[in-house]
Amino acid sequence: MRLGAVIITMGNRPDELKALLDSVARQEGDPVEVVVVGQGVRVTGLPEGVRCVELPENLGIPGGRNVGIEAFGPGGCEVDALLFLDDDGLLERTDTAELCRQAFAEDPRLGIVSFRIADPESGETQRRHVPRLRASDPMRSSRVTTFLGGANAVRTSVFQQVGGLPGEFFYAHEETDLAWRALDAGWLIDYRADMVLLHPTTAPSRHAVYHRMVARNRVWLARRNLPAPLVPVYLGVWLLLTLLRRPSAPALKAWFGGFKEGWTTPCGPRRPMRWRTVWRLTRLGRPPVI
Repeated sequence: MRLGAVIITMGNRPDELKALLDSVARQEGDPVEVVVVGQGVRVTGLPEGVRCVELPENLGIPGGRNVGIEAFGPGGCEVDALLFLDDDGLLERTDTAELCRQAFAEDPRLGIVSFRIADPESGETQRRHVPRLRASDPMRSSRVTTFLGGANAVRTSVFQQVGGLPGEFFYAHEETDLAWRALDAGWLIDYRADMVLLHPTTAPSRHAVYHRMVARNRVWLARRNLPAPLVPVYLGVWLLLTLLRRPSAPALKAWFGGFKEGWTTPCGPRRPMRWRTVWRLTRLGRPPVI
């Protein structure tokens, strides 16, 4: 199985990027071909054999990753699966690529594998990095309904069947949008605790646009993918959860601004999932209302 890797960068973590590339180069088995996408920046000092695409502007996380996918041919067709890795991450083990090959080879319906993210100092995995509701045991692998954007592997047949990431999202919830479309097409998603990306513990709210993007894209996600009766239920639940978390006044103002924007701006094509997929998500422990 041919593997590639897509890494997007803003050019502000050269040391971390080099360490990540070194960890990819150390993977056992056939070499993993790597494409680095510079988001509106020049990228220098890359090792020999690593390809680079320099974009004139920052297209956001999904837009940059889509460019990386297409660098491997339409829908990534030149390889069988692609690893997506944050540029400040590090593959802990040297057999992660081989584990990916094995997982995809053993289950032809497996479309996406979500890695476990662990802090390099403490070894801790944040609860938000376990892509299921029952997240208390990050060491338990399981079938899931979404995945982690900066630590995963995707069979390129998934992109060829359901399309790429939603570039208009720019940041937040783009993984769930792809996951729902993949699940609706019959693919499976696994969380694997033994496939580890070391990544410093951070808070998602470190991004200035976090609250607005999360709210806007949550509305877009529902409008694009859910059957009509579930749209108000899903968004009502998330509105309630947001209020219960008692964000600061500026954060709440940004959130409501994004929520409004999600209703008043185009969200892209609407392709509601089948009710059979809703039932699959429910059986997997995460019905698409939360």
